[in-house]
Amino acid sequence: MPVYRLSSELVFPFPHLAIDEGLLAVGGDLSVQRLLLAYSKGIFPWYSKGEPILWWSPDPRLVLYPADLNISRRLQRTLRQGRFQVTFDQAFDQVIQGCSSIPRGSQEGTWITEEMIAAYIVLHQEGFAHSVEAWWDGRLAGGLYGVSLGGSFFGESMFHLASDASNVALATLVWYLTKWVFELIDCQVNTDHLIRMGAREISRNRFLRQLEASLKKPTMRGKWAAMSKTRLWKDAPDS
Repeated sequence: MPVYRLSSELVFPFPHLAIDEGLLAVGGDLSVQRLLLAYSKGIFPWYSKGEPILWWSPDPRLVLYPADLNISRRLQRTLRQGRFQVTFDQAFDQVIQGCSSIPRGSQEGTWITEEMIAAYIVLHQEGFAHSVEAWWDGRLAGGLYGVSLGGSFFGESMFHLASDASNVALATLVWYLTKWVFELIDCQVNTDHLIRMGAREISRNRFLRQLEASLKKPTMRGKWAAMSKTRLWKDAPDS
């Protein structure tokens, strides 16, 4: 199958037309309107510096259903110790910069380019992209960011400077998404870490059906800091 070249027209090809690796289209822009359209169709941008914008819709798709979150005994202890204070939408710029700059094992470079950072900051300002921050002694120790539409949260990236900081952020996010009756967390592609935390692969067709159903719910647009109280997991109920 061909890889489609996008024009200035705000449109994407059908996701099932992606090549085997999941690449669907190239080009276009990272405007708020195009990003929201992409996510609503199960498509996301992923490319490196010096490349054109690449749009993906992989099959299978890695998802985490909030009820399936697996919290290890070690993470349970960390949560109950209350070492980390978790907030929402308090430091989005710092979180996305952290995700871009913190090395990940053998990975060379980053796919979170300056162009991506600028685009998602605008998406955050428009109330669609959100960050979860884990603080230790008043310093940002880790976190994650993603996009929210309807009853779905599209996870983009995580980082940590202290052990378990990003896992605490993820566990707290899932706790709230469950409370807010979210149905789906899109993890995009397979990682051993997320599999251990309860994520699973499903077919693209199944993902798109579930995504379509979840988008019938209203989007919780705006800063989530106004909707949730800063809390310590030592005060949280057992999971």
